Amino acid sequence: VQLQASGGGLVQAGGSLTLSCGFSGFTSGYYGVAWFRQAPGKEREGIAIIGDRDGRRVVVDSVKGRFTISRDNAKKTVDLQMNNLQPEDTGVYYCATRPGRLALSAALDAAQYNFWGQGTQVTVSS
Repeated sequence: VQLQASGGGLVQAGGSLTLSCGFSGFTSGYYGVAWFRQAPGKEREGIAIIGDRDGRRVVVDSVKGRFTISRDNAKKTVDLQMNNLQPEDTGVYYCATRPGRLALSAALDAAQYNFWGQGTQVTVSS
């Protein structure tokens, strides 16, 4: 399994970015894909997950209404559309996956994931 995150950059507050996670190597089974972010000096935080063909989506309250996660299995991508970005959204953003469907209570727990992309930096200036 391989993941490749891209699309980060520097934007002003109120701006938008779309991150993309390209994936490959998924064998038969269920592979949800989640986005995490890590701000300097802070723990990695799960922010959104999308299921595999079942339409399940979870977005944390801190980004709800601003961030949208979507998936295209034909293109093998999971995108994170981020609008109205704020300085507190600054960090390195990672996509991650694992085989098997997680309970909602564990779906944004970084410890549950064993495949990670390399991360892409998002910097929001005030």
